[in-house]
Amino acid sequence: MGVTVGAALKKVAVAILSDRKVFRNVLFAAAVVIVAMLLPTIMVVCLFSGSLQPDTGTLLSYVQAHMTQEDIQLLQRIEDTMTNIETAMVEAELSAEVGAAQALYILALYDQADQPGFVSRLVSCFAPEQSDDALIANINQEFGVDIDVQDFTNVMRNVRSRRIDTAQYVDCGAKNNLDLAQWAIAAYKADWGYVMGTFGQVLTTDLLEAKLQQLPDAIGPYEDLIRANYLGVRTADCIGLIKGYSWYDAETGQIHYGSNGMPDVSADQMYAQATEKGSISTLPEIPGVLVYAPGHIGIYIGGGYAIEAMGTRYGVVKTAVASRNWTGWCKNPYINYIEEAEEP
Repeated sequence: MGVTVGAALKKVAVAILSDRKVFRNVLFAAAVVIVAMLLPTIMVVCLFSGSLQPDTGTLLSYVQAHMTQEDIQLLQRIEDTMTNIETAMVEAELSAEVGAAQALYILALYDQADQPGFVSRLVSCFAPEQSDDALIANINQEFGVDIDVQDFTNVMRNVRSRRIDTAQYVDCGAKNNLDLAQWAIAAYKADWGYVMGTFGQVLTTDLLEAKLQQLPDAIGPYEDLIRANYLGVRTADCIGLIKGYSWYDAETGQIHYGSNGMPDVSADQMYAQATEKGSISTLPEIPGVLVYAPGHIGIYIGGGYAIEAMGTRYGVVKTAVASRNWTGWCKNPYINYIEEAEEP
């Protein structure tokens, strides 16, 4: 496979593997492979160059129009393998890394999928809280391949960032502090970036251009850094990390501005409007309370740690509360607070 085709197919993989509705369509589950077979290099490059979001509608129409019976059978085999990987990963309590396992299958291990025990061997390479280096070392050893860790990390940063995993949420239908903490943890683990004025959207070129026009002094000095590191991943500023949770619709997978009773407020306004708050020395051990300093805000996740969108050079980070200059804490007045998850 040529370098340009490989790069284009990685963009397709990101779109497919990070969009649950698209992924569950049998055609799109195999689109990465089918595109390689059906489209000549020049068409692939023209279709996907300059954007991390391929026109999936056009892709689907093209694939449908050119499928043979053999292609349909191939699609079914790929769909079955993708489903088996997801099932096995969930059973192994590794649901957060389903996308990584499926990406490895599509992009690197497709030719080995017919080997006995392929899915179980793939799953055995994963472990909780595992680094990409450790995972790829396991994959390379188990399957005799030579995957570059940085290439994998680059692809998976987009996949992990775009997909929002609500498997650990207490209640997707009612905004609450425990799920806010999970939202923050997921953003940190997915390595979200920081762009002033954003609130968890995937950063596209169009969105960046709009924000540059809106906030030229705040964003302009960091434009090159943002383009090099954050295009194609989710980004937020400090209060945007909090607003994004409230505006997120788990059913559609979309963030709807100003929804769910959460107004567009600043960090200072959030703290001023809170009715329950205190000095940082009285911080309660409640995940999902907010930590505050004038002009800045973060999300306490428990155990002395908070997650914050720190700044353009840092993105979303996890920090010890004691190591930062927080002056106060407050409860988000626009969500419910429950101190313990209810037993199922």
